[in-house]
Parts: sequence; structure tokens; C-alpha cells
Amino acid sequence: MSDLKTPGFVSAQTVAERAGVSRSAVSRTFTAGASVSEATRRKVLEAAEALGYHVNHLARGLRERSNIVCLVVSNMTTPIRARMVDVMTRKLQAVGKITMVINTETDTASVSTALRQTLNYRADATVVLSGTPSASLIETCLANGQQVVLINRDEQLSGSNNLGVDNALAGREAFYLLRRAGCQRLGLISSTARTASLVERETVFLAAAAAAGVDVAVTRAGPTVYESGAEAARLVFGRSNSPDGVFCVTDLLALGFMDVARDEFGLRIPQDLCIIGFDDIEQAGWSAYRLTTFAQPLEAMADQVVQLLLHPESGSSRRIVFEPVPVWRQSVRPSAQ
Repeated sequence: MSDLKTPGFVSAQTVAERAGVSRSAVSRTFTAGASVSEATRRKVLEAAEALGYHVNHLARGLRERSNIVCLVVSNMTTPIRARMVDVMTRKLQAVGKITMVINTETDTASVSTALRQTLNYRADATVVLSGTPSASLIETCLANGQQVVLINRDEQLSGSNNLGVDNALAGREAFYLLRRAGCQRLGLISSTARTASLVERETVFLAAAAAAGVDVAVTRAGPTVYESGAEAARLVFGRSNSPDGVFCVTDLLALGFMDVARDEFGLRIPQDLCIIGFDDIEQAGWSAYRLTTFAQPLEAMADQVVQLLLHPESGSSRRIVFEPVPVWRQSVRPSAQ
């Protein structure tokens, strides 16, 4: 018989026939802690090497834990979501987890289909990085024995863990920083997406302003993208009594807003206009922007996800909140001039 590795899928039965042992002996050879004689193990490993055999972990997952963790993600091309996926996959792979990234669209049907796929693959856990899937779909994963971790969602489902950022803290601090800088006419640049995180930042900022007797002009020009921030600036500065201090609920909106404010309306930042963002995406630190913002502690959040998956007995139905980290740059004056 040739020692050339055969193309295509090689079954455990083929290895057993090559080694002259039983199918169960092959299974025991590749199962940690299983009993098999050294002679049998050697014959099986030699046959597997010659044939190019690899254990079918997906098939094994039908009988036991698959060690697969699915990440359900929408809008993955946005900088903050791309960073979340990068950090999460690195942390999970470092502890031996197999990560399956399901890149969804933002429509409900697409996300629903993707989430059901995690059940087909017998994934041990699903981490939802999108605010889109309905609670009923997530409950289906829980009912099928999956461990579920939600990121930045507003509901708390029984049996799931929910990690989030203290958006309220960021909203209050943003108002305080703009007022300390001497800004008198405040603006809020938000999104038509209306996700829970964005709405909370917006609501708390407006509440802090109302408590201080300060009016705020709110502008929502479109989805949470650079172009919406740029369009918002055209709307805002095309009117009289435009703001001298603005809180953008994401950095992407802030960058678009800044570019138009400077390039089309000739405003100086921070002398004429102070701007604060949220997320601390890589571009926020570029010399063209130097945006003051709030960072989501992604490394700490990913570490917490890993601990929850490694120790599921530590508890479920927990809401774990992380404080956003202020990142001071040059888009806001340090104090009133």
C-alpha cells in the first residue's frame, strides 16, 4: 500500500483498516485520557500520518462539547466593531477556543438566520456583539443549552450574561467637559440607529444639560457613519446660532463633523468649536483629529468574556458594567479662556 496521503476526507474507519485495529481503538487514541496500549497507539498514529487523517471535531461535537464560540457581529467594517472582533478572537483563541465569526447584516432576518447557525454547529457559547437579534432568538440559544454573553444590550435575559459600558457616565462627563471649556451653545450629534447604547448617551447628556438650564440642539442626519457626521455639520452650521460645543455619540460621527466644520466652514478646533466623541477608535488619535473621547475598555471586557466561558458555574444572568475611560486630546479646551 502506498504511503502517499490520499486526497479528500479520510475517515477514522480508513485509519483503523490501515493500522489493523478497531474503529474504537482509533477513537481512543485521539481522546485525551482514554485507555489504549502503546503498540496500538503507535500503529494508529503511523497510519494517521500516512493517510493525512485529522480528527473531525465538528462530528465529535455532536456527542460532547464542541469548544466552539460563535461571535454574532453586524457592521463589522466599522472601526469599533472591527476592534472588538480582533480583541475577542485573540483572547478566545489564546485559551483554546475555536471562534466562528458570523458576519451579519443589520436586518432582523439575516441576524436570525446567523444565530440559528450556531445551533447547527453545536456551539458551546454565543457572544452577541450586535444589538440586533431579538430576545426570542437569544432565548432559543439558551433553551438549546448554549451559554450566551451579550455585549452592550439593554435587556437582561434569564440565563445570559450581559456586559456593557456605563454610557450614562460618559454622557454626564461630556456635558461637564464642554461647560468647563466655556461652551455656551451646545449641540448633540446622534444617529437614527437608536440602539440602546447610543440612546443612553444621548438621554443622559440632555438630562444633565436640562438640569443645568442649558438648551441643546439635537441633530440626527442618518446612520452611525462618517458621512452622517459630515451631513450633520452642514445642517448645524448652515443655521444661525450654531453651537460652540458638541458631543457626538460616536467617534465616526465626530470625525465627519470635524472635517466639515474645519474645511467647509473655516472653524478652528478647539478655539471656535469643542468636540467630544465616544469609542476611541484608532482614527481618533490621528494627528488630523486628536479627538477627545471616551474609550470602551475592550481588553477588560474580552477578559471577562473569557472568564465567563471558562467558568460557566460562576453564575449567569449577571449584568457587568465597565467604566469608559476618558481620553484627553486637543479637540476640547482644558478650561474656559
